[in-house]
Amino acid sequence: MELLEFQLVSLLEHPFFSVACVVLYFCYNAGMENTLKHIAIIMDGNGRWAQSRGLPRSEGHRRGAQTVRKIVEEACRIGLPCLTLYCFSHENWKRPPDELAALMFLLEQFMVSERETMVRENIRLKVLGRREGIPESALREMDETLRVTAGNTGLMLCLAINYGSRQEMTDMVRSIAHEVREGTLAPDAITEQTIQNHLYTSGLPDPDLLIRTAGELRLSNYLLWQLSYAEIWVTSKCWPDFDVADFHAAMENFQQRTRRFGAVTS
Repeated sequence: MELLEFQLVSLLEHPFFSVACVVLYFCYNAGMENTLKHIAIIMDGNGRWAQSRGLPRSEGHRRGAQTVRKIVEEACRIGLPCLTLYCFSHENWKRPPDELAALMFLLEQFMVSERETMVRENIRLKVLGRREGIPESALREMDETLRVTAGNTGLMLCLAINYGSRQEMTDMVRSIAHEVREGTLAPDAITEQTIQNHLYTSGLPDPDLLIRTAGELRLSNYLLWQLSYAEIWVTSKCWPDFDVADFHAAMENFQQRTRRFGAVTS
């Protein structure tokens, strides 16, 4: 109940607050068995969307960035505590150089153009992934946006950039091994919570719902530990065509699921 009260207070303070927002909030949370605290999205299909229209793949990524803005704004409107978006995977470095350049430019541009909006809408930014390979100019803008939003208390917007779940687990094991070697952590004291505390997502609730666009039925090295009990919703729409109505359709479907977590329902 404390979480629901926190969400409602955040919603009432939001600049886009309206009676409609309160209705949406109660529809998706109050009185529902399946409370949504965290939604993760695999934003797939930008390149295919562009190629099917005879456009360069970079245009698909640009249009996908517009969809990000709409979905983030809607997540704020309904009082969602946490939204994680798979922006750029560790494996995406295999893309053609011109596409990589376009993606890094979009990343830097996003950090600059959305900074004021994040501050105004009380969004706190968190970045998941390794910094290696990302251009210094993009890292500077990313760090500045992280800095100015650090004190915000609304939506936690997590962007998975240069992210791979196997790489995250590798970093987690290295960190734990270092503590064991230094004598600050006994091997027998390692628990699931220890692992959770050493992941990039430390301090965040595990995703309740995973949304994937473009019809693919795989996790693509995304949040493998954190998605253990997430409900999965897939649409054939490519990410640039994904809209607020689809976002709500996924949440409505989530509310119809029976979440057992290994138990048997009575």
